[in-house]
Amino acid sequence: MAAIRGTNTKPELLIRQGLHARGFRYRLHDRKLPGRPDLVLPKYQAVIFVNGCFWHWHNCPLFKWPKTREDFWRDKIGGNVERDQKNMAALKAAGWRVGVVWECALKGKRRLQPATVLDLLNQWLVGNATDCLIEGQRQETTDTLA
Repeated sequence: MAAIRGTNTKPELLIRQGLHARGFRYRLHDRKLPGRPDLVLPKYQAVIFVNGCFWHWHNCPLFKWPKTREDFWRDKIGGNVERDQKNMAALKAAGWRVGVVWECALKGKRRLQPATVLDLLNQWLVGNATDCLIEGQRQETTDTLA
């Protein structure tokens, strides 16, 4: 697991470059804040997490439970989720607005266009909403009778 990146992932870099091109300025991975958010935008009192669907247990096609060492992985990933919830609650209590961009919004079959993700973040940052959640498109199933 030492080879797994926690920072500077491709989805995170895409978000950073896109927001910077739109004129947003931010700090990276501020150790003073709970959870070390990926992007900190003090001017907007906002933080953004770019979460990997596997490591943070997102209910999407990019997440699948490993077949080996199931107990270890359930404890590991479950601990990540608990820590995420605790950190987000602490950030909100401190007055920060919290945004989460899931990996599936930027990769996989159900991804959104990068410009769409950046538009949503832009609207959230300049708006008044406290939370922002961006994830891949849900596929609706329709039953047809033949």
